[in-house]
Amino acid sequence: MFHSLPAGWLAAPLAALAMGAAAQPAPDAAATAPADSARASLPYVSAFEGYQLFKDEQPIPWREANDTVYRRGGWRAYAAESSGEKASAGEPQSDHSGMGHAMPMPTSKERP
Repeated sequence: MFHSLPAGWLAAPLAALAMGAAAQPAPDAAATAPADSARASLPYVSAFEGYQLFKDEQPIPWREANDTVYRRGGWRAYAAESSGEKASAGEPQSDHSGMGHAMPMPTSKERP
């Protein structure tokens, strides 16, 4: 009767890997020398060169900020600027755009 042991099946691939690693040639010392000389000729540049410390900006009053946005054309001007379009100067801008809109009444089919 034939009995197979899992350890035997695992040992065969591991032995093949070990023989393959032993068959590799040793690295040549002359082949690594050019990399060392090239590394020595690179200039050192710090990642922090030109770094500026964070400076906390003084907040402006909210009313002044809102007035500035209103003078520039409101949220529509900022939206047009980000999309690459020009804001239309003929449209009146209001402080309460979107406020006071009415919701349509549901039809008789929609009522419970």
